Amino acid sequence: MGEIKKGKTNIIGITGGVGAGKSTVLGYIRDNYKCRIIFSDDVANDIKKKGFPAYDRLVELLGPEILGDDGEIDRAKMASAIFNNKNKLKSVNNILHPAVNEYIINIIEDEKTRGELDFVFVEAALLIENGYDKIADELWYVYASEDARRQRLKDSRGYSDEKISDILSKQLDDATFRAHCQFVIDNSGTLEEAAEQIDRKLKGFEL
Repeated sequence: MGEIKKGKTNIIGITGGVGAGKSTVLGYIRDNYKCRIIFSDDVANDIKKKGFPAYDRLVELLGPEILGDDGEIDRAKMASAIFNNKNKLKSVNNILHPAVNEYIINIIEDEKTRGELDFVFVEAALLIENGYDKIADELWYVYASEDARRQRLKDSRGYSDEKISDILSKQLDDATFRAHCQFVIDNSGTLEEAAEQIDRKLKGFEL
């Protein structure tokens, strides 16, 4: 893993638990630094479209019944096709995860070749599990206290305490995130407080 410095396109992976506010933090970075933001969930949606390799493999695996009237994969129909079927879910993930990684790596290589940006930020919930430490110059962890995360999930998504507890129990714990990431942003409070931490870290890269 390298280090971030001027004169090159730095690759930074951003991760953190649900409700930590990764999108809010990245919105600030996008507006204040010369960068490109890649959201892995957006890439996962893009590569399921007709014309991309994952499309054909998913239709072959799950059948044409997952298609909508427009011939594209219907998210609800696909979710229904794999509901309560761990084997199918595993097969879908075995298609999507490598395809997402390859797509993101291609974007990164293109931006490095172009050399016009200071940063490419890659946001992914499974950043650590998918080996992005081998791709990125640094991994960043967006931390927020459990109380803050719970309140955000209630306010933004209307989740119940039970649902939130279930989600949190399936995610990496704080110690694991900290062990794998080189920089931690405490986003328990306001965006202004998080922005101060980011600006201190990236001083000298302002637009």
